[in-house]
Amino acid sequence: MPASKAQRAAAAEKRKKAVALALAGMDWQSIADQTGYASPGAACTAVNEALKVNLREQSEVVEELRAVEIARYDRLQAAFWPKAITQQDPKAAEVVLKCIAGRNKLTGTEAPLRTELTGPGGGPVALTGVQMDEFEAILAAGEVSTSTAADSEGAGDDGD
Repeated sequence: MPASKAQRAAAAEKRKKAVALALAGMDWQSIADQTGYASPGAACTAVNEALKVNLREQSEVVEELRAVEIARYDRLQAAFWPKAITQQDPKAAEVVLKCIAGRNKLTGTEAPLRTELTGPGGGPVALTGVQMDEFEAILAAGEVSTSTAADSEGAGDDGD
C-alpha cells in the first residue's frame, strides 16, 4: 500500500532535519537518535537520497535556464546575422561571434582548455615520500591500479 500524503510529508520533514544535522557536522548515530532513524546507516542513506533528489531538481532547473539562454543567443544571432553577412558590418559580426561562443560554452561544444599543474617556477610538482604514500593509498582505496615502489622511483623522470 503506498504511503499517504501525510506519511510522505512526515518522511520528507525527517530527511530535511537529517540533512540539516549532517550539514551541522553531527555524526550518523546522533542524527539517527534525533530524527528517529533505526540506525546510523539508515540516517546516512536518507541524507544521501535527499542530496540526490536535490541535485536532480537543481539539474532540471539548470537545464531549463540553459535552454532559455540558448534561445536568447539564437534570437540575438538571427537579428545580427543579415547585417554581419550581407553588409559585412564588423560590429554585427562581433555580436554574432559572441553569440556562437556563448552558445558553445552552454552546450559544451567549446574546445576544452588544457590545464596543467606546476610547482615553483613552473617546474614539476614535487611529491615527498609521505605524500607519495598518501597518494598511493588514495589510488588503492579507489581500486585504481598503482605501480610498484620500484616503478615509482623514476616516476616523473621521462628523460625530457
